[in-house]
Amino acid sequence: MSWTEAGFDVLGQRVLWTDLVGNVCALGTVWLAIRKTIWTWPVQLVGSVLLFTASFSAHITGNALKQALFGILAVYGWVKWSRGTRGGAELPIRSARVRERGALVGVMIAGTVAVALLFTFLNSQGWNISWAPWPDAYIFVGSAVATWAQGKALVDFWIIWVAVDLVGVPLAFRSGLVVSGLVYGLFFVMVMIGFRDWLRRSRELRAVTA
Repeated sequence: MSWTEAGFDVLGQRVLWTDLVGNVCALGTVWLAIRKTIWTWPVQLVGSVLLFTASFSAHITGNALKQALFGILAVYGWVKWSRGTRGGAELPIRSARVRERGALVGVMIAGTVAVALLFTFLNSQGWNISWAPWPDAYIFVGSAVATWAQGKALVDFWIIWVAVDLVGVPLAFRSGLVVSGLVYGLFFVMVMIGFRDWLRRSRELRAVTA
């Protein structure tokens, strides 16, 4: 048995170490983001690699591709935050401008349509990418947009995560993924805490520079 298949059984259910540790890293990523520390990104990168491995081993191609994208975005965020905090400076968090918000919403809408149509086409070709292509596409694109906005230190990325969780939680439970649903629910609580903290700090920084 390879390391990618290593795990343990709980009540007759196989739990892979890659899946477990990967989800722990995902939760850690949110907690570190609340604290605005650069460690957010290496932890996210490790979690993405582990969850990619778990998904690929389970032949869940769509989720594996999502984790690959998150890994790339983690590198992007790591570079952006490193530059923003160079010399010990505080991370320059801010709210998105009107045009930026319009762009984020536009990308989410157009991206969801494009990815959903792609998933639907691949399903018709026997790939079985997703049994719910539209909500799955929405979660995929929304998560990517949120991670990109996080890399730019925009407060709005927390709002996007809330919008993603509102679909992700019921979809996970409906899919029979109780643990994932509970994790999504915990994400939702942490995201609300993070949004409140980042919004307060962005207002303080704006007042100082005004």
